[in-house]
Amino acid sequence: MPELQRLRADHAPALFAFEQENRAFFAASVPDRGDDYFIHFAARHEALLTEQASGACHFHLLVAEDGEVLGRFNLVDAANGTADLGFRLAERATGRGLATAAVRHLFTLCTTTYALTTLRAAATVTNTASRSVLARTGFVATGEEVLLSGKRGVEYVRRLSGEKTVNGGAQWCDRVPTRSGQTDLAGNCPTLR
Repeated sequence: MPELQRLRADHAPALFAFEQENRAFFAASVPDRGDDYFIHFAARHEALLTEQASGACHFHLLVAEDGEVLGRFNLVDAANGTADLGFRLAERATGRGLATAAVRHLFTLCTTTYALTTLRAAATVTNTASRSVLARTGFVATGEEVLLSGKRGVEYVRRLSGEKTVNGGAQWCDRVPTRSGQTDLAGNCPTLR
């Protein structure tokens, strides 16, 4: 069962493999990181750890039992109770609800560990997978269009309050708005540790 882990120095080899193996898959929906990213990966990884230690960002990996990285879930520019969420999932891990479950898990970390009350996110109009995850986890489009590396995108916001866990904290679900404006308990969340 996958586990959401805070980024550590020893994650570097598995994270490098994740980025390399999924490069073409990611480039189909988000801007490619470029060759320079891979050439200077070790220095970049160290810089991320330094930035995380400062409290400005909180980086997380979704890690399989065998240590393989299945996804990245980052909270960046954390200040005044707000941060930006960014995430990507390995091609072989898609379609199983893992991204939705990991984002919901982050909601609890945001309120219990990072003192965050609001998350922002953005996705290109053509990135239907990410936009679906944002909608399923209660993010609301702000109506603001943005350019993301030259592509038309949509901004989202999610207020965090009263996030709850079920099954002794093993499963992360929350209340999400329905079309009628009522709230309904979101179910069928994959279990994360």
